[in-house]
Amino acid sequence: MARMPYAFVDGALDRAEHLRTDTAAIAALWPNARVLLLDDDGRALADGQLAPYLPEAASLAELDPVAAVFLGLHGGQGWFALSAGAFAERAPERIDLRTAAATWPVMEATAFAQARAVLHWRARQRHCGACGGALTFVRAGWLGHCGPCALEHYPRTDPAVIVAVSDGARLLLGRQAGWPPRRWSVLAGFVEPGETLEQTVAREVFEESRVRVRASRYLASQPWPFPGSLMLGFEADAEPDEPVVSDELEAARWFGRDEIGAALRGETRDAGLLLSPRISISRWLVEQWWERG
Repeated sequence: MARMPYAFVDGALDRAEHLRTDTAAIAALWPNARVLLLDDDGRALADGQLAPYLPEAASLAELDPVAAVFLGLHGGQGWFALSAGAFAERAPERIDLRTAAATWPVMEATAFAQARAVLHWRARQRHCGACGGALTFVRAGWLGHCGPCALEHYPRTDPAVIVAVSDGARLLLGRQAGWPPRRWSVLAGFVEPGETLEQTVAREVFEESRVRVRASRYLASQPWPFPGSLMLGFEADAEPDEPVVSDELEAARWFGRDEIGAALRGETRDAGLLLSPRISISRWLVEQWWERG
């Protein structure tokens, strides 16, 4: 598989799903494990150089492996994620996931993304949505079991489309009110129940811009743990309609190839169009459109 230029895809751990019910195997991995510790805001504990703060083997004895999430294996070594707890006082720094994606080694950043998503789900899924009973986490952290009604709760991932829309000569971009000045990106939106991905593309683009999509094609995907989405990347052919925004976007407009090319080359840092950072599939979709001419 070709290496992707955006974050949270390459270097993924072997998730070794078959070990999640093998408590003896998980316990055997613990003394030599690598443990990512996250605070309540989803930031990883880091050392003075903003590298991952990884407890030494002697410190692991202070941590409870039953409370940890088993992320997977790399070279036979177990990787786990755990809420920082008392260790938060020992680490000198914190690092957010976007910064880690741009500075950490690929494998560590991808594991951080996995850890952040599942710990966020666990922190907000403490009780059963059917009966209100407290959940007990089993299967190495990947299943919430409700004792009173026996309902099982699995980590949630929300599918969303993200799409490079073109009328053949121009690319449609939008911007949200809270973004940095001059920042524009391709359009995106969540899949609704009973909807195909292609239907989502057409609906979301029309809702956000009133531009009509004629056809769309899937290209690639990216986990986006902010907090728990899967971005499904598309390109779409559309009518050359004049964009009209609703309350979802501050603005939407067509950009020509010269404007997009200048932004991709970094010629618009001080003025003009700014695109999403390279960690995001949105930037890659723009690059794919521009390269195909």
